[in-house]
Amino acid sequence: MPPITALLHTKNDAPRLGRALEMLLPCAELLIVDHHSSDATLRIAHEYGALTIPADKTAPAEHYLEKARHDWVFCLTPYESISEGLQATLYEWASSPTNNSVGAAAYAVTVREQVSEIWQNCSTPEVRLIHRNWTRWQGWLPGSDPAAKILEGQLLRIAFP
Repeated sequence: MPPITALLHTKNDAPRLGRALEMLLPCAELLIVDHHSSDATLRIAHEYGALTIPADKTAPAEHYLEKARHDWVFCLTPYESISEGLQATLYEWASSPTNNSVGAAAYAVTVREQVSEIWQNCSTPEVRLIHRNWTRWQGWLPGSDPAAKILEGQLLRIAFP
């Protein structure tokens, strides 16, 4: 069984962090890279059992993969959560013995985004589950990969203040 580390970057995300962490039960480790929050973000992260590390402005995004205890990393933002369907898929994926190897270096998810009071499906799946040897990044999230396998379930991007 390949365990999964969830990786989130935070900065003053106390109002939204609990919702993001709450659904990450399939992840064996929660890793928070905090960009000098001055609110209750770190307290909330610790309440969910997350390991928190301070961000290093000079470090490239892949630097934080070295801090993960596990080879597979699920990346998301505090503005996101996973659906029950994606949660079930991650449980199933982690329990499959065939996922121990690096056959696929990336898995993508479909995204539903809240725009005002309407939910819209984003047109392109986004890479979010990666092996720790991943090197393509768009900011703090994995960059796209047309060869990524698409997982069932959805990532929910929620409009917050």
